[in-house]
Amino acid sequence: MLNRLQESDIKLLRVFYAVASCNGFTAAEPVLRMQRPNISAAIKKLEERLDLVLCHRGRGGFQMTKEGEVVFQETKRIFNAFDNFVFNLKSLHDDFSGHITLVLMSSLPLRLSQAVSKAVKSTMQKFDDIHFNIQTRLYNEIEHVALSGECHLVVSSYDMVKPESLVFHPLGVSNTGHLYCHESHPLAKYTEGFPDSVRLEDYASVGITGLSSSNYVNEQQRMAIHTFSDSYESCLSAVLTGNYLGLLPDALVQSHAPGLGLVAIGGDAFRFSHEFFAINGKNTILNPVLKHCIRELNYFAQQE
Repeated sequence: MLNRLQESDIKLLRVFYAVASCNGFTAAEPVLRMQRPNISAAIKKLEERLDLVLCHRGRGGFQMTKEGEVVFQETKRIFNAFDNFVFNLKSLHDDFSGHITLVLMSSLPLRLSQAVSKAVKSTMQKFDDIHFNIQTRLYNEIEHVALSGECHLVVSSYDMVKPESLVFHPLGVSNTGHLYCHESHPLAKYTEGFPDSVRLEDYASVGITGLSSSNYVNEQQRMAIHTFSDSYESCLSAVLTGNYLGLLPDALVQSHAPGLGLVAIGGDAFRFSHEFFAINGKNTILNPVLKHCIRELNYFAQQE
């Protein structure tokens, strides 16, 4: 079993990372500029070093094991942090080149995703030796990933108390939504508001992991959270069953579930509006590249 990471191990991990990212040996060949037998030998050597089976390969195609998934995620963290270290080191020498890791919250509205694309394109045009690693994380992972050094910037909403260890750059766009249920739900008829006879506590609701509990309480009404989802998309799926109430962004409902019978209920009782930010840890060096990217994110977000 591996007790100490050596330079040769890092090379083997880079091979595995490429194979896992490409979802196969053949697809990884042009990325690694290696032939399949050499890639296979490197993966086998890494498995021996780790004393783990990382993937299955054969007639059934490439498939990672559970252990391989864990190693892949940890490898991604290592290489993200290393790329960020190199980028920051270059910045100290006024060398604005390398990779920027940009993390997006899952369930971003389409208009904001488009703004991100334009901001990335603008930044790459201005700094012609800059490349972007764009990744997606769940809402409850946002604070950790911004603090961990795994990325340079995060684009996300954030409704919790803002920690002093993070810097928030408002993008002038909000994630607005309502309380939703399926048209088959007993409360579907109350689109304008709830009568005094309706107690939300009597109806099962689905919550979003990491979302502030204050979102589920309004004056005298309180939602009864029976289960949690890790994203708005999975929350939407639960609400579509007709068994749960759930807070959903209006843009998500309009783009993912038009005509599927979702109804916004309760009027403005549980309407929410969460502002979007570009977020970075205070230890992140905001060099001219990142400052330009943040400005462009703000500009294009408000133009969409």
